[in-house]
Amino acid sequence: MRKVLRGVLSLAVLIGTVSATGASAGAATAAEPAAKQGSGHSSSSSEDIKDRILAIPGMSLIEEKPYPGYRYFVLNYTQPIDHKHPSKGTFQQRVTLLHKDTSRPTVFFTSGYNVSTNPSRSEPTQIIDGNQVSLEYRFFTPSRPAPADWSKLDIWQAASDQHRVFKALKKIYSQNWLATGGSKGGMTATYFERFYPKDMDGVVAYVAPNDVVNDEDSAYDRFFARVGTKECRDRLSGVQREALVRREPLEKKFAAYAAENNLTFDTVGTLDKAYEAVVMDYVWAFWQYSLLADCASVPADAKNATDQEIWDSVDGISGFSAYADQGLATYTPYYYQAGTQLGSPDIEQPWLGNLSRYGYQPPRTFVPRSIPMKFQHSAMRDVDSWVRNNARQMMYVYGGNDPWGAEPFRLGKGARDSYVYTVDGGNHGSKIAGLTADEKAKATAAVLRWAGVAPAAVEADPAKAKPLAKFDARLDKRDDELQRNRGTLRP
Repeated sequence: MRKVLRGVLSLAVLIGTVSATGASAGAATAAEPAAKQGSGHSSSSSEDIKDRILAIPGMSLIEEKPYPGYRYFVLNYTQPIDHKHPSKGTFQQRVTLLHKDTSRPTVFFTSGYNVSTNPSRSEPTQIIDGNQVSLEYRFFTPSRPAPADWSKLDIWQAASDQHRVFKALKKIYSQNWLATGGSKGGMTATYFERFYPKDMDGVVAYVAPNDVVNDEDSAYDRFFARVGTKECRDRLSGVQREALVRREPLEKKFAAYAAENNLTFDTVGTLDKAYEAVVMDYVWAFWQYSLLADCASVPADAKNATDQEIWDSVDGISGFSAYADQGLATYTPYYYQAGTQLGSPDIEQPWLGNLSRYGYQPPRTFVPRSIPMKFQHSAMRDVDSWVRNNARQMMYVYGGNDPWGAEPFRLGKGARDSYVYTVDGGNHGSKIAGLTADEKAKATAAVLRWAGVAPAAVEADPAKAKPLAKFDARLDKRDDELQRNRGTLRP
């Protein structure tokens, strides 16, 4: 397992060499007969996998959905509301399990938000051709205690949720485990590793922000001053300015839109604050979700564009419903965490002059006032220091044009067998698949090695590394997480 491997890792690991023991184990697993895959059985037991899963104390079945080559379960797992005081109540947390075979490695995925109840594979799951366990983040409904004690929503409690799920399922899925997630999910995978470093055999974190000092955000200002091309930046800033210059007529349109869609603004306070929050997100949201080529769709001459053209561009990129009560309700747990531990960006946007009335509004604006919040400055500093000095078998993948990557995780001298990659021109959906051929092969080889399934040819030459599972158009949709948060300033 990971801790044994760590003792023998050297610089040779960087190019895909492992110990003889690791090599033989990987080769043996990779050579499993195809007939065993998706059998639903352990190689040592004919007991149905569903029965084995449901025999875990606290695990219950919501539904099973068929998918060729897999068993897919939607489950509930009983968790303590407070892992420090387990006797003080429990709640049901949703878990999904894409089961291939107990002889295969397992990927532990979380988005950091709600869990999807439709079968899908993260990129590492496709690479290692393994099982995938996906966990809904605590306090995202329906995985919310009732009544909700919001003080129990923090990164340690969430990591402890993962730890308990891992311990319960490790008895069935005994091969190597990797943690992964994108954006807030990449942050979640990092925090899990920080608090429970003995659980996973590797971590693959995509586009994970790292806001170490919440009050110092100049990195974002430097990013927006150089991202893309000047022509594109000018187009975006022009539309954003016009949206504030034409606040009166466009807010009338917004009020009509809100009435038609039954939108209310009790949490932010006023329609005006919600309107400006959407407009202030416009430039950020473009680079988060779009590519440089998409700039062609942004009005080139904003001053002479119609109100409808300005409205359509802002709505298509930022989404005018984002800061209505109905748009915010799902994400209250995120904004709570942003305002208590994770931090949040605050950028200058000097091209707007004095047009903004509220500036970048803080997370407190987007959380109901009935929920108390107090920021903990030490939380992210602790994680950042730990990653720099203790990272083992951890990988970070960022997009070169993604604003969330302006404050990334960095590796220090204490890191071992860990890597940071950047997809040139990539957005918030950047993956290993988008790296240069050489980097993609090295990253893929590392994932295979950590999972214990690197073929002998890959161990000898990482350039030969490629995913073990064939691409599946239904299971391997790469933009699910990106689309989930489109139109919002959330990682």
